[in-house]
Formats: sequence, C-alpha cells, structure tokens
Amino acid sequence: MTTLAEETGETEGTGEHSAAWSDEDDWTPETLRLVRDLRSPHRRKRTGQIAYTLYCVALLLAVWGALPTMGLFLERSMGADYSGHGPAILAALPAGSCALGLGWLLVAAWDAQWRGPVVPPRETVDWLLAQPVRVGRVLRPWFWGSAAITGGAGLLVAAIGAVALSLTVGVGLPAAFGWCLLGGCGLPLLATSLATAVEGSERVARWARLATPYVGMAVLALVAQAVMAVGGDRLPALERVELWSGPWGWAGLAALAPTPASLPGGPAAGVLLTVVVAGALAAAHRFAGSLALSAVRRRSRTATGVMAALRTVEFRTARQAVAGVTGGARSARWRLPAPRRPELAVPWRDTLALLRTPGRLGRAVVLGVPAVLGAVLAASAHGWPGVAAALASLVFGYWALTQLMEPARVETDDTRRGSWAPYPYRGLMLRHTAVPVVLGLVGALVAAGVLAGEGAGARALLAPALVPPLVGASLVNACRGATKHHLLMSSAQSPTGSMGPVLFLGWYAAGALAAVVTLVVPFLTALHSGSAASVVTAVAASAMVTVIMVRWAVTRIGNLTAPLAD
Repeated sequence: MTTLAEETGETEGTGEHSAAWSDEDDWTPETLRLVRDLRSPHRRKRTGQIAYTLYCVALLLAVWGALPTMGLFLERSMGADYSGHGPAILAALPAGSCALGLGWLLVAAWDAQWRGPVVPPRETVDWLLAQPVRVGRVLRPWFWGSAAITGGAGLLVAAIGAVALSLTVGVGLPAAFGWCLLGGCGLPLLATSLATAVEGSERVARWARLATPYVGMAVLALVAQAVMAVGGDRLPALERVELWSGPWGWAGLAALAPTPASLPGGPAAGVLLTVVVAGALAAAHRFAGSLALSAVRRRSRTATGVMAALRTVEFRTARQAVAGVTGGARSARWRLPAPRRPELAVPWRDTLALLRTPGRLGRAVVLGVPAVLGAVLAASAHGWPGVAAALASLVFGYWALTQLMEPARVETDDTRRGSWAPYPYRGLMLRHTAVPVVLGLVGALVAAGVLAGEGAGARALLAPALVPPLVGASLVNACRGATKHHLLMSSAQSPTGSMGPVLFLGWYAAGALAAVVTLVVPFLTALHSGSAASVVTAVAASAMVTVIMVRWAVTRIGNLTAPLAD
C-alpha cells in the first residue's frame, strides 16, 4: 500500500512526519475541520484585526500617497514642469533598478535563514503538524500569504515608479504602471520563492550565507554607480551587461521600455521575467509542501523568541537570537601572538575577537561606503537634500564604527565579565575604544586619500576627524544599562499622541542622536564651504563632542557598577 506522503508527493524532507502513515491514517479533513471550529472566535477577531490594519494602511496611502500624487498631476495640468528631473531618473534607473532587485533578493534570503516565508505559529507547528495531516495543506497557505504581502509591497513600488516616470518623463500613466508592474511585483514574488528554497534546503541556505557579503557589496556598488550616473558619469556598456545579467536587471529593462531611454529587448525581458517568476512560484508551491518539520519548528520558535524580544524592546536580544540561527556567531581561526606588555591586553583581545568574527569587519567596511557617498552628495546638494545627505553620512558612519564596539557591548551585558582585568571597570571600558578608533582612523584616512585625489581638498580631513566622536557616542550607547520600559508608558503627551516612544528612543539612542545632531551643522558647513576656517571649526566641534561623549560614557559606566566596588 502506498503511503500518504508518496501519494501526495510530500516525501522529501518531511522526516518523521510521513515515515509510516498510510491512507487509513489520513485525518487531514477532520483535523482541519476541528481546528476551524475551535478557532472560529479567534478567526473572527483576527479577521477584524486584519481588516482594521488594511484600513489603516489604505488610509495612510490615500493621505500620504494618493492625494499628493493627484495634486502633482493637477499642477502639471496647470502648467507645472517636472521634466527637469527626468534625465536624472532615467540615468539612475539601470543601476538603481538592479540594486533594488538584488537588495530585495538579498533581504529575502537573509530572512529565510532564521525565519522564512513559511512559518506557522507555534501552536500550529507543535500540535497540528504533529497529527496525521497532509503537510502541504497546512504550510502552503502560509507561503501564499507571504507571497501576497510581498506582492502588495511590490505593487506600491511599481505605483511610485510609474508616477515618477509619468511626471518627469511624460510617459502615460497606464503604460508606465504596466511596465513597472512586471518588475515591481515579479521580483518580490521571485524573492519569496527563493526564500522558500533557502528555508527548505540546507545546501541552498549555505550558498546563501556564502553569497550574502558579495551580493551586499554588489548592491552598494550599484548604488554608487547610480549616484555617479545622476552626476553625469555613466557607463553605458556596463549598464547593459547589468540589465541583462539576471531578473534583477530585466525589471529595469521593462521599466525603461516606454521611455525615450528604452533599450532593445525590453519586451523580451518582460516576458522572460514573467516566465521565470511563474516557474519559480510553481516550484516554491510544490517545495512548500515538503519542508522538514524540524526546520519549520525551529524557525517558528526562533521567530516567536525574536517577536517576544521586540515586544519588550530588547533589540540586542533579538539580534543575538537571529545571529545564532543565521551563522552570525561563526568564528574564524585567527591567532595573534600574545602581547608582552600588560597595557596591550585589552586591544589584543578586542582585535582577536574582531578577527574571529570577520562579518563585523565586513559590515563596518560596507556601511562606511554609504557614509562616504552621503558626504559627497551633501557637498553638492543644498537645502533639505543637503541636510538629509549629511545626516545619512553621519548615521552610516556611526553604524560602521559601532560594528567594531561589540567587545565593549559584551562587557556591559554582564559587568562581572570584566573581573579578569587588572583595571577598574571604568578604565577597562575606555580601553575598549582603542581598536575601534585605530581601525576607524585607518579606514577614514583611506577614504580621505581617495577624496583628496578627486579634488576634495581640506574637506577630506573631515573623515578622520569624525571617528573619535562617533566612537564615543557608540560607547555611550553601549553603557546604557537595563532597558527603561517605563518610558514607553510615560504620561507625557504631544499633539500627535503619546511621547512615550519618543522618550524611549531618546534614551536608547542618546549618544548617537546627540553626536549626530551636534555635528551635522559644522560638518555640512565645512562640506559646502571647503575653506580651511570651516574645516578647522568642524574639527574643533568634533573634539568638543568627543570630550562630552567620553565624560558622558564615564558617568554611565559608573552607574553600571554603582552597587559594586570599583
């Protein structure tokens, strides 16, 4: 007699679930009927919650999207001209669309390494899937639910692209939307299918982990290329190679098809993308019914733990849970000779810790690239775009340097870990800044050399000058102490609602917010002016912020060890 799994094609990867079940053991209709009856009150409540969420999303899209868009089209009908932005959009579209498509695939593959598109709730995994039921009947609806969510997000991206092309290039809105829809919905659905393969196959997941840093660097390179294209430095031959390199490029070819910058093969690329997406969805639908229950159970529990950490605003706990599943805690076998001088013990340990987690060094380099690009954009942009670019440069610079501060954050997770050191706890924590400052200065000096070669002049000195205050801000945040949940429930009110989340964010990111807000004005002034006086003023401001951050960090360190003897 054939087993139930053999009959339904769900033999691969189901393991213990379908090992010896036959037709007589198939209780799928009865079990699902019982579950529907038991969950009917909860399902009605859940349906109401989903309907309310969709109503809020639709309201936000109407207020912040549809009405302003209608206003822009009305202004154009009355003579407003937006065509001045058309050449920049068309120049950025080839590399920008490739970056967006690759980035979407990258995020989906990373998410599938710890969660995935097919993750039922704990009660479904622990009870329902332990019964003699067809796995596909339970898991496939979750796959299609994830596909619907990502497809809806892609639909919004397609609408934004269509409006931009229609206003700035003069393409008809229906035609622009139809061509943008091919990539806008196709790539998210393809990403969901890829994520299902990553979730169900350890081999695919291993390849995804290996490819992640290289794909991330490719995305950043494409973003940099798009910025250069907007500035007039285009590489047409490279753009054509990128557009034909895969589905992430075919979407851009399709979006360019109705514009004056269309390239040969746009319709063919659209048809090819549609066929690939349809095939991927069909394969993912079949694959979703053969996922190993052990993997589904592990991901469901991890997702539950991460959501619990996020609900209690324990972001570090959530990051650690994700890193433990995605392989973020893997260590390389690096060795360094032990230092001969005791004062080098802490820098030696910190350097060894970073070498054994090369992902952090890689993320520091990757995040440093948009920091430099933001500074370049801020130097040439004025008004609010310049301010936004300067803020982005400082924020990415902070994120890059904070990757190197993990040894200090580990030390503050449990202050008893520092008992090995012959220094007071305050001195130990300050010594943890040595390696981030040195590595940050090395990277900043490399960036400054490149910028000086491109004619930045004295402004290139801003890069190394910003390293000490941003490292100090990272130390302040690392020493924040226990989470202050009571701030979220503060009774303070504002015209827009409760001030609790704002107060909590101010406490959680106090160091970074203070440093960025203080430095953005002298930083942007020096970028615009380029004079020696403005650069010296910015360097002096950086030194002042560094002193403030160190004193603030010392105070917080003292609060961490207040019950203990130093």
